[in-house]
Amino acid sequence: MLDQYIRPYIDPPLKAVTHRISRTGLSANAVTVAGFAIGVMGFGALFFQSYGFAFACLLLNRLSDGLDGALARHNGETDLGGYLDIVLDFIFYAGFVFFFVLGQPQFAIWGAFLLFCFMGTASSFLAYAIIAAKKGVNHNRQGQKSFYYLDGIAEGTETIIALVMICLFPGAFPVIASVFGVMCLLTTWGRVRLAVQNFTSEAD
Repeated sequence: MLDQYIRPYIDPPLKAVTHRISRTGLSANAVTVAGFAIGVMGFGALFFQSYGFAFACLLLNRLSDGLDGALARHNGETDLGGYLDIVLDFIFYAGFVFFFVLGQPQFAIWGAFLLFCFMGTASSFLAYAIIAAKKGVNHNRQGQKSFYYLDGIAEGTETIIALVMICLFPGAFPVIASVFGVMCLLTTWGRVRLAVQNFTSEAD
């Protein structure tokens, strides 16, 4: 929901940094993997309830996610880069919740609920992208992407805000998980409804 409004503010500084990074010969895929490795370090911090360190790892992971996309657009996108970006992103989001709950097992039911909701947003997002690719459809409202980026109430910006809130207010995890989980469910419902509208005529 917020991604298209945030983009105009974050793209210019990302492009400026990208021009400098590109001179080093560093590939977008290397940035993607390095960012994921930092995220994995954050998993350990969550398990040991070191939320300040987890917060730092979260910010660095998300920064790398922005840089790898900008670097890919600068150097030329690849199918492997787009694949790694989305797969490692989803693993990071799910892993963040999982390892938080490992450190705070009393919140297991809320963690399970949030992961359940994540499945809806992930599957509705990717399934629509597959059909869009089949049709040769794409758009650039959230910036140039390797695949069709379907809008929703819970997108990247909202997810980052929720994860930040978990680090800052770990005791409020049930509230954060329930509110953001409902946002994910509404996003899934909206995407399924859009798919029904767009694809029904072809089935008839």
